[in-house]
This record gives sequence, C-alpha cells and structure tokens, in this order.
Amino acid sequence: MTGEEFAALALSLPGAEARPHFDRTAYRVRKGFATLAPDRASANLFLSPEEQEHWCALLPGAFAPVPNKWGARGATTVTLDAIDEAALLPALRSAWRAAGGRE
Repeated sequence: MTGEEFAALALSLPGAEARPHFDRTAYRVRKGFATLAPDRASANLFLSPEEQEHWCALLPGAFAPVPNKWGARGATTVTLDAIDEAALLPALRSAWRAAGGRE
C-alpha cells in the first residue's frame, strides 16, 4: 500500500477528514483515528491496547507499537509497504469507530 492509497482509504470512511498535525497528516472523525508520516511510508492508528496486541500478533511485519507512552496506550505504527487494503481496513475501521465514526 502507498501513502496515497492509505489517505484515500482513510478518507473513504464516513465523516473522515484530513488536517495538518505537526509534520503529519491527521485523519479525524470526531477525534483523530490515524496519522500519515511525512515520508508517506508509515501511518499510526489509534487502537485500544487489546486491539494493538491482536494486530501486532497477527501481522508482526506490518504492525508495531509506537515506541513511547502513546504506544502503551494503543498507538500503533503500520508499515504501509508491508500491508494491503484488505488487511489494513479492519484495523483502520476499528480506530475510526473508537474516534466516533458511525456507518
């Protein structure tokens, strides 16, 4: 997956919008659910710690905890060239729902 594909996928979720967030692009619905790195090679999803554990165990080459306090709270880095849309979409939707997204 490319950064452009990630951005399109995030924005395809109902109510999602993109906004600048420091050097990243943030994707929000009621609050933020993901950010895209400036190099567009990775993104961070805001999952629960339990969901983070699930995705990191299921696809360890694609998902990893952010290495700081945010990571301990569920912030999870996705390496985009290690994942495709079908594998990413369930995790992205989970982050979107946790941020207030509704279908």
